[in-house]
Amino acid sequence: MPHYLVERSFPDDITLPGPRQAVQSRLTFLENNACDGVTWVHSYIAPDRKKSFCIYDAPTPEAIRRAAQRNGVPIDRMHEVYILDPYFYR
Repeated sequence: MPHYLVERSFPDDITLPGPRQAVQSRLTFLENNACDGVTWVHSYIAPDRKKSFCIYDAPTPEAIRRAAQRNGVPIDRMHEVYILDPYFYR
């Protein structure tokens, strides 16, 4: 399955839900992603909390765009990427 790096910008700081809301929020994101076979691997948030960089596994870029639309999150840029693991050659 292809891997993608998705860059997002947020006009206001990224707000993370509290513990109770976080569980439901993540479940909703996961369900919306699953509709198109998209798997959220992990994300990085910039120190100013206005950008995120997310890694996804997905069949196509369009699948990620549809999932992002359902989840109400922007996409500034998207790149197909390959894993470079420093331990691969052991």
